[in-house]
This record gives sequence, C-alpha cells and structure tokens, in this order.
Amino acid sequence: MDTLQQYWHTLSHLRPGQVAGQVWNRIKPLRRWYFQQQRQPQESFPGCRWSSEVTWLAPPANSNTAEAIQQGLFTFINESRHIEWPPRWPVEDAPKLWQYNLHYFEWLWLLPPEEAVLVVEDWIAFSQSHPEHTGWEPYPICLRLLNWVGYFFVTHQRFCDEHPEHREMLWQSIARQAHWLQHHLEYHLMGNHLLENAATLALLGSGFQGTQARQWRDIGFALLQQELSEQILPDGLHFELSPMYHLRILYLVKLLTNFGDPGIARLARTFYPSMQDALQHLTHPDGQIALFNDAAFGIYHEPDKLLDSEHSPPSEKLSEELSWSLPDAGYYGARTTDGSYVVCDVGLPGPDYIPGHAHGDLFSFELSLRGQRIFVDSGVFDYVASTFRDYCRSTRAHNTVEIDGEDQSEFWGAFRVARRGHPHDVLWTEEDNGFALQAWHDGYLRLPDKPTRHERRFRWEHTGRLEIVDTITSPKPVRVLSRLHLHPDCSIRSQTSREAFLQTPVGDVTVTFEGPGELLSQGSEESWYCPRFGCAEPNEVLCYRALGSHLSIRFVVE
Repeated sequence: MDTLQQYWHTLSHLRPGQVAGQVWNRIKPLRRWYFQQQRQPQESFPGCRWSSEVTWLAPPANSNTAEAIQQGLFTFINESRHIEWPPRWPVEDAPKLWQYNLHYFEWLWLLPPEEAVLVVEDWIAFSQSHPEHTGWEPYPICLRLLNWVGYFFVTHQRFCDEHPEHREMLWQSIARQAHWLQHHLEYHLMGNHLLENAATLALLGSGFQGTQARQWRDIGFALLQQELSEQILPDGLHFELSPMYHLRILYLVKLLTNFGDPGIARLARTFYPSMQDALQHLTHPDGQIALFNDAAFGIYHEPDKLLDSEHSPPSEKLSEELSWSLPDAGYYGARTTDGSYVVCDVGLPGPDYIPGHAHGDLFSFELSLRGQRIFVDSGVFDYVASTFRDYCRSTRAHNTVEIDGEDQSEFWGAFRVARRGHPHDVLWTEEDNGFALQAWHDGYLRLPDKPTRHERRFRWEHTGRLEIVDTITSPKPVRVLSRLHLHPDCSIRSQTSREAFLQTPVGDVTVTFEGPGELLSQGSEESWYCPRFGCAEPNEVLCYRALGSHLSIRFVVE
C-alpha cells in the first residue's frame, strides 16, 4: 500500500503530455526508427550562416587535459578512467552520467582540429552500428551537437572550409542526429531537457541553410517561445530552482542571443538580463553558486563567465549594503561591503510536475562571512539512488528543522517525490540595516496522529548577525532536530548545552540557542558536504534537539 500511495502522490502531479510521452517513449523502439532514418538520403552540406568573428563560449575543461585524453585518460564527475584513444565508446561499467559526459564531447575543445575531426569520425562509425547506445539519447545528442557546431562551424570554420570532405562528413552526421532529435523531443521529462532540445534545434536552424535547417528552426523556435515563457520565472530564475541548472539555461540563452537568427535572438534577449540578475543574487562572494536543490560546482561555467560587462561579478567590492529578493523562486538574502552574504530558501521544491531536482531544504540557508562560507547546503553527490544521493536530498542534510526523523517531502527513487511540502504566508520586509523574512510550511502536516506545522522567522543585520526563530506546533509531542552544517574549513572549537564557538578562517563565530532542548555533543552525527559530483567531504554539524508539542527555538549567529 505504501508503494501504491507513493506512485499515486507522484503521478497525480504529472501533466497529460508527460504521461503520453512516457508511454510513447517505451513503445517506440529506437533501433527500428534509427534504421528507417538511415535509409533516408540527407542533402549535401547546404552552407553555414554563422561568422567565426563571434566567439562561441567553450565549455569548461573540468579536470581534463589534451595530453591526458590523448593517452586515453578521461575524467568526468571526479572519476578518472582509462578508455584508450580513440575512446572506447561503450564504457558499460561506468555510471550513466559518466557515459553521458563522454558523449557530450565537451572535451573536444581541448584538441586541435586535425585531431578532433578524426575522433569525431571514429564516433560516427561507432554510432552507426550501435543505434541504441546511450549516445543516442536526446540529451547527449543536444550537448554533442552544440559542441560540434560551435567547435567546427564557428571556432574552426576555416579548417572546415579548407577540408570539404571532413565538413561533409560532419554535416551528414549532424543532420542525421538533428532529424532524430526532432522526432524524440523529451516531452516525457519536460523541464530543462525539453528546453535543451528546443535551443539545440533553434541554433542549428539558425546556423545552417537548407530545408532541413528551416524545419529545425521552426520547431525549436516554437518550443522556445513556449518553454522560456514558462521556465524562466518573472524574477529571472529557472523554475527548477537549482542554481546549477540556472547556469546551464543562462548559457543556452547567451548562445541564442549571440548565434540565433534575429527572431530567436530577440526572444532570448527578453530573458537574458533578469537571468543574469538572478545568478548574481545566488552567487557567494567566493564567486561560486549557492548549492540549493541539485547543485554542484564544476559542471557548468562559473558565474563570472556568463555575466556581461554591465553586470559586475559578485566578488567585486560593493559600494553599499544590499538586501535582495527573488520572490517567484522563493530565495531571499543580502550582501555586504565586507564580503558577508546570506541566502534563505522559502520557495517551492520545484514545479509540481517535475520535482526531481528538489531537496528537503525548505527554510534552509547558506551564510558567508567576510568572503568565507560558514554554513553550507549539502550540494549533490550523484544522480543515482545511492546512500549519498538519498542523504543530499534529505532534510537532515540542510540547515533547517527535521520532525520525528521524517523528511519535509517524500523522496524516493532517484528523481521521484510523492507528497511534498509547500511554503505559506511568505512575508519579506527590507529594513534599513538588513531584512526580516518569515513563512510556515505544510511538509509535516502529513504525519499520522501528529500533523505538525513549522514556522521560521529570519532576521538579518548587515553587521553579520543572523537571528532565526523556529515555532513548531503539534497536537502531540514530536522530536525536533535543528541542524547547522559547517563548511569543512570551519570547526567547532568548544560548546555548551546552549552555545557553540566556531573556529573559521576569518575569525571566531558564536552560535547561541534559546528555548527548550540542548545541543547534542560534538561529533554525535555524521555530515557530508558534496560541492562536486562524486565528492563527499566530511564536515561538522551543530544539532539542537528538543521534544514537545508547542516549541519555540531561537538561535543567533554573530
């Protein structure tokens, strides 16, 4: 019955198009469709509209080097493997995300064009005899096509012009993959996947001439109009509420602005400024993003690579204290002239019909003081149902309150969420010396016999003082654990039952608790900080425990 309830509470939020897409995705064999397309003749290279005078922003190298990959050593998601050169394309024992990264071809940018075209030719030969391989899934196709066209038809356009036989080989494969993509759009997943499909087709249609390109452009443009309007919130953040995925979508919008045809570029420019503003707000003074929901460093570009000159990087010294809000996303915070920064999460887990990247982080926060991260969110370790995946999504991995050992939302599988918590009555007030923020959530109202309401009030002062008051109300006593996860560079120097003294690279920090309950002894719980895929760093955590039905717990960080 529990499993049936999980399925019901998960599936009841899906849109009809997703359900139809899931069914269609399972009954349409890729192999049969692929070979049908193989028999269709492709037109010869029709010409390219792009100019090599505009710079295509290459993806980050992420630990790979030209020397290493030409010796067969590839590193993705912080895992290195020897897979020969040219690569052994089916790496069956590797995690799926690792295989995805191999087939993205982001590492292609490290090679000279003479070497790059040979390894692409090797992949094309492999792909023709393996039509159901991971590389033929729509998402890898999108990233691979954008890397191929950016590398060969923009950055190394002269090489292609001087080698028409290579150019024709590249075009034939690009046309075949794009044709496959337009018939396998990811309606079953939607969200960032469908937007990636749309941007890829729109860019290919803008860059190439011919009848096929016009089809891609029209399909991509129609999808972009639909998806950008829904997926980019009025405050500029991507609606899956992950700063990491916001980086990727902003990168796509930047490409569409610079390389789309006039209609597509005009559409992208309407979203670009607000998306940059949102990214600024969710970037710590160290230049890296906040780690809410599924988020990690080193997957996409660092924020300063995506900010135009009129947007000063967040690491630059401010001329005045600044409080800010992203009310549609549910993120609120402040930034000060001395490098202090706070960001609070009182937003939805994500869109109800695609909450797969959500974490149990309602009312969590991150805090930097004088440029140093002090309290951190968990980040994400991987995308599979594993111990660390489950931990990173759980409420106990975040700087918020856990009730009776339960999560705020019912997480199961790798990306599934059944019943999920929602915030209510969010109230944000800017003040002369900071801000006040309050809300309550219903994530624990589902508890049998103990429907519990959690309300949290934040008060920030630009001096670097953060005060938080939690009010827990239940008809019966509940066990409450409030956690504060320290950055690995910080540690607990000493503590009492109500006070903790932290040692940090920028000086001492004190945390004082008031109310029923006590601090658990140092080291009573394990905690991990996962700022990168495949990376789990042990860190210390403050745990304040209380028992009761009407509780008010206050703590102050200064």
